[in-house]
Amino acid sequence: MGEKNRWVEHDPMEILESVRDCMEKALDKATVAGHNVESGLKAIGITNQRETTLVWSKSTGDPLYNAIVWMDVRTSSICRRLEESLPGGRTHFTETTGLPVSTYFSALKLIWLLENVDAVKAAAQSGDALFGTVDTWLIWNLTGGVHKGVHVTDCSNASRTMLMDLATLTWHAPTLETLKIPPSLLPRIISNAELIGRIAKGWPLVGTPIAGCLGDQHAATLGQACKPGEAKSTYGTGAFILINTGLSPKHSKHGLLSTIAYKLGPNKPSSYALEGSIAIAGAAVQWLRDGLGLIKTASEIEGLAELAGEEGAGGVYFVPAFGGLLAPWWRDDARGVLVGMTRATSKAHIARAVLESMCFQVRDVVEAMRADAGEGEGFVLRVDGGATVNNLLMQLQADLLGSPVLRPADIETTALGAAYAAGLATGVWTEDDIFTSGNKASNDTVFNPRVCEEERDRRFKSWHKAVEKSFDLADLA
Repeated sequence: MGEKNRWVEHDPMEILESVRDCMEKALDKATVAGHNVESGLKAIGITNQRETTLVWSKSTGDPLYNAIVWMDVRTSSICRRLEESLPGGRTHFTETTGLPVSTYFSALKLIWLLENVDAVKAAAQSGDALFGTVDTWLIWNLTGGVHKGVHVTDCSNASRTMLMDLATLTWHAPTLETLKIPPSLLPRIISNAELIGRIAKGWPLVGTPIAGCLGDQHAATLGQACKPGEAKSTYGTGAFILINTGLSPKHSKHGLLSTIAYKLGPNKPSSYALEGSIAIAGAAVQWLRDGLGLIKTASEIEGLAELAGEEGAGGVYFVPAFGGLLAPWWRDDARGVLVGMTRATSKAHIARAVLESMCFQVRDVVEAMRADAGEGEGFVLRVDGGATVNNLLMQLQADLLGSPVLRPADIETTALGAAYAAGLATGVWTEDDIFTSGNKASNDTVFNPRVCEEERDRRFKSWHKAVEKSFDLADLA
């Protein structure tokens, strides 16, 4: 398998067109519902895929390369170079930025662009290059682009670049110098809830304020109204678990990331979080569908996995380390393994093992959170994201975690969090409305554990044996 098979890119212009299409369809839908949206709209909020890295021309607005996506691992050699040359190796930047050296973060992707793409190198040298994550690219274009577009990023997205000082929420000059990243490329860092700019001509909703911006996992944390000590897990392509740790950064000793949870205004205090990021969750279901052809649609996995019956996965364990493992392992030498098969193993067992792999990975992260931050009585994991419609997955999560799992009536809490931020900035509601005034709906669904602790721990130990078998396999790819 060639190295480029592990590259993941997006077309920046397609991202813009998808946003335009989304805005137009949302307007059409609201109009059909009988609402005069444009006359009553106070503001919009933005939430985005984090770490994905773009560089474009300030003078023309043209992208200088495709967007390099968060799960892209082309920067492995840069990571090794830094680990070998920096005091502290992989953890050199952790105390300041909260992040280890990893292919995951934007700084490494930006270094690759500066070193390997002539157009980026030339534009950076001439002062014509602008860097940003997806939020920055969208806001700059929505507010006018080359015609006075606003070049900003919010503190949650900035906290995922490996360039921001978590304590001050500013770009960390010594880190920029060490990594040879010109400060002129970087956007201004703002809070999650403030007036950012107004939508320019050429877009729907001209003149509407943009007043909220958060990375997707931070938006979900706000949408779930997570207060200190409360945690949420979002299940999408990957899975991302955050626990609100309060008003000061908390550094992990168990493989988690220190990050911003949210900052709800320029003069508001910063709430921090510990995060565990899992690269492959729902993407494993896509692999069953597209790679193996075991299912025709993603929704079929629940019915197929249920066919395994009471024996569950039948002793089969699947570790979806397609491009390595993130938290809490941080092993980019890991590769996917499927172990424990016998002649009796069926596709139902494999489907069940795929679902269980998501749940075991989440438990790994939650166990690390328990060790780092402790766990109050009555711990409940709040969940959201498209995969949470799978009732079997949610029950397995409660069973293998040993704690209740709460699924809100509206599982799109990422969008809700962006709306909350914009509404806070424009006075539509207050923090008390979000965090205190009955945010939890009565029709939320709670999944309680049905497996005894002894059985749960036995399976968790077997999972760890499977994880260990995934290590040091990169040379086989």
